[in-house]
Amino acid sequence: MFTGIIEEMGKVTGISVKEPSGEIKIAARKVLEGTKIGDSIAVNGVCLTVTKRGADFFCADIMAETFRRSSLKQLQNGNYVNLERAMAADGRFGGHIVSGHIDGVGEIVSQSKEGNAVWVKIKTPPEILRLIVLKGSICIDGISLTVAKLENDNFSVSIIPHTGGETTLLGKKPGELVNLENDVIGKYVERLLGGQLGTAVETTSKSESGITMDFLMEHGF
Repeated sequence: MFTGIIEEMGKVTGISVKEPSGEIKIAARKVLEGTKIGDSIAVNGVCLTVTKRGADFFCADIMAETFRRSSLKQLQNGNYVNLERAMAADGRFGGHIVSGHIDGVGEIVSQSKEGNAVWVKIKTPPEILRLIVLKGSICIDGISLTVAKLENDNFSVSIIPHTGGETTLLGKKPGELVNLENDVIGKYVERLLGGQLGTAVETTSKSESGITMDFLMEHGF
């Protein structure tokens, strides 16, 4: 379990792909504190297991499903990635519930400055967009962010200077891909509704689970 609060940016120092899987080596410092073989580290939002580690690096295997669903396949030596260790039981929950299980990718459309913030617009497929809620949480390359605008085929977030300086997001150019993880609560609600979310949610007919929109509203959802 992660929170989407990035601890540091690591540098890819080695990546090998042996279809359909591979291994990645990342230079880091902070996330190695207290980390041992078998621990989890989110790399650009993707939960990976530490298989090797040294004083200033760690390695992790990347399975075929991860390559298919995320942007890790595009990483090259020298690229920087967002890193976060799994949340400690006694830690502060500064972001939102992040599993590190990527739902898919989005494409950077544009960046525009407004005051001290930068707006980032991201285009993404309908199956991801349908679970994004205005003012709700979204995890972008491992970063917990708030959805500030929502349109037919894209959404936007507003990045404050601290987040921009501590993560890789503002270094992305139009056309580059980012990993996206929807809020897990929305995914559970959709599952309970039998996949009707975004299609027949206006109706009061029962889903396969017996849960209706009227039921959810009646109980404060």
